[in-house]
Amino acid sequence: MAMSFEWPWQYRFPPFFTLQPNVDTRQKQLAAWCSLVLSFCRLHKQSSMTVMEAQESPLFNNVKLQRKLPVESIQIVLEELRKKGNLEWLDKNKSSFLIMWRRPEEWGKLIYQWVSRSGQNNSVFTLYELTSGEDTEDEGMRRNCEAQLQQCTQHTNRLSWLWKSQLLAQPQ
Repeated sequence: MAMSFEWPWQYRFPPFFTLQPNVDTRQKQLAAWCSLVLSFCRLHKQSSMTVMEAQESPLFNNVKLQRKLPVESIQIVLEELRKKGNLEWLDKNKSSFLIMWRRPEEWGKLIYQWVSRSGQNNSVFTLYELTSGEDTEDEGMRRNCEAQLQQCTQHTNRLSWLWKSQLLAQPQ
């Protein structure tokens, strides 16, 4: 059953598509954009895209209002998400990104809870098994999460105490 996305009220408000100069208003606006991006990407299991794809997507382009957030403003929203730990740039030009609707710490906690609940401590799992296995079907780790979990493996040194896990790398 496909779920429809419920746009927040701000999305129907034309000034939302122009970053406001007042500091307090801009902070609230950026918080609303960050929440919108994370909710939209989570529902649609969207984990990576380019800035140009983002600008043309319904996320930043309200066709009914004939308004779209300018690229410079999208960059500001994305940088805000990066500061919060919800985004990783995939290139030096900051033209493509990985959106982390769950931060690495949240993924680690989710996986650890599943391992504990299912009595599989001291077991070995691949990222494929975590995202496509029958046992994880109802655990929020399904399809298109593999890129996010892969990114989390880069944080294992600082997360291993939380995950109570160890990354086993395949030799190159």
